[in-house]
Formats: sequence, C-alpha cells, structure tokens
Amino acid sequence: MTITVFIDGAEGTTGLEIRDRLSGRHDIQLLTLDEQKRKQVAARAEAINASDFVILCLPDDAAREAVTLIDNAHTRVIDASTAHRVADGWTYGFPELEPGQTAAVAEAMRVSNPGCYPTGFLALVRPLVRAGLVPADWPITVNAISGYSGGGKSMIAEYEGPKVQGGGPAPAARAYALGLAHKHVPEMQKHARLEHPPIFAPTVVNIYRGMIVEVPLPLHLFVRRPTLLACETALREAYKDSPIVTVAPGDATTVDIGDDAATDRLTLRVCGNPETGQARLIATLDNLGKGAAGAAVQSLNIMAGFDQTAGLVL
Repeated sequence: MTITVFIDGAEGTTGLEIRDRLSGRHDIQLLTLDEQKRKQVAARAEAINASDFVILCLPDDAAREAVTLIDNAHTRVIDASTAHRVADGWTYGFPELEPGQTAAVAEAMRVSNPGCYPTGFLALVRPLVRAGLVPADWPITVNAISGYSGGGKSMIAEYEGPKVQGGGPAPAARAYALGLAHKHVPEMQKHARLEHPPIFAPTVVNIYRGMIVEVPLPLHLFVRRPTLLACETALREAYKDSPIVTVAPGDATTVDIGDDAATDRLTLRVCGNPETGQARLIATLDNLGKGAAGAAVQSLNIMAGFDQTAGLVL
C-alpha cells in the first residue's frame, strides 16, 4: 500500500526533518509544491485535499487556517504546531502515553503532535501520576535545556547567522519564559492530568540539537513515600512494549544532552538518593526527533498501518 502525504510548511526546520525521514520510502508518495506556489492558499488547498495525510509544520494561526481548507472526508491531519494540543476533537499524538493511546492514534482523523519539552515531561510524570505514586495535586517543577534548533529558523540564525560568524557573541545558555506562561504548560498539565500547572523552567544552550528534561521530586514528602525503585518499576511497566522509549538504569553519574541527539529515541532515568527519598527524573531526547519530526512520522506510520518505527533513527 502506498499513501500520499503533503507537508504543509516543508521548508521549516521540522518540515525538513520530516521530509528526510519520509524520502526514499516506497510506501509513501510525497506531494510537493513549487517554490512560487507553496505560500498560495489555492495551491496549498489543492495539495491538502489531494493527500491521504497532511502534516502541518506551520505557525499556530496558519495551522488553524490550513485545517479549514480541507473540504473532503478522507484527508487526515497531523499538526506539529501548538494550535491543537489541548483542543477538543484532536487525538494527542503520544502513542506511549496511555494504555490504548496507540489504538486511538491509529483511528484518528486529527492528531496533534506533542511538544518537545512536554514529551520528556509527560513520559516521566504521567505513568507515576496514573500509578498513584505522585499526587496529582503536587506543585511539580520541570527544568529543561534544549538545543537552539528548537526555536526554528529565527533562533538558528541568532546562533549561526552572519552576526555570530562575524565575531558576535552567541549566548552559552539563556533561560527564558521567566513569566511562567510558556505555551507548553497547558499541554503538560492536561495530559499529565495534574490539578495545577507545573512550574516550567526552560533554558536554551549553544548546541544545535538535543534535550534534557528533569523533574525533581521529594518522594519522602508524598503520602505513599514511594521509593526510587518503585518509580523506576512503574516507568518500566509503562514502556515495556515500546521500541522507542527506554528506561535506563538510574545509577548514572552524569547525563549528556547529546545522549539521544540526532535520533528518534527517548530515554528515561530515575536517579536520586534513596537515603533522603529525593529523586531526579531525567529524560533525554532530540528536540527535532521524538520531540518533533520523529513523533510526527511515528504517528503517521501508526495511522497508515505501517510499522511505527519505519523511517525513524533508533
């Protein structure tokens, strides 16, 4: 079986990564537009409606507009923007997140691609909340660092553009979203099923790709006082059948932001001090892989009935 796919916004950072993963596959026919037509609404609408699947790699407002261009009952959508991640009628494209989520993605007409930071956060937290090990009303904090490619072409230009190449400074690390209103927070809260929004503290560092997401937890303060082993066991059980999500031993002395860079893997660890009952839940992934393009391709594979890892780098 061959399916037709149109990437709306194929020249953006995520779009290019998706195209790389789909190019050369015999089960996928990519529909493309000439340079002069790719921003024309009529041309885009024609390509969208001629496709079995459209993957939206657009700003939020443009993604919402693109959905309105669909005038048939067969074109299925994967939206890589933030526009529909907490919207009614959309299936969240994180197949491993809940029991039955893979089946839900397989049947969905509209799938919202998870954000890169939420992917690491939810993979760590949701199984523990579901198992009752982490209280849903706990004030959770998530610290994260990401490569600058997560900011798209504009941020890449800040780090690689003429000003930097001419000797201008590129910041080694830059904390942002200091007002605690990052657009990923509603997604984190909803899909982790938390009663309060997490305190999200992201930082961009001067490397192209890669990501560490960390959730510190005072296990000794929880009513059930779960151990590090109990948390690790719950994560292993949650992802035991996944070819993409791995739970590594928590005895690492260091974790490198490049551990899963340039792949579509997601690695989780439960580190900490069993004597004090303090934990550091740590996820490593690629912000453009499982955090963006790899996740979109995984959902596409599932929706089309292909092997979910086809075209992925594992």
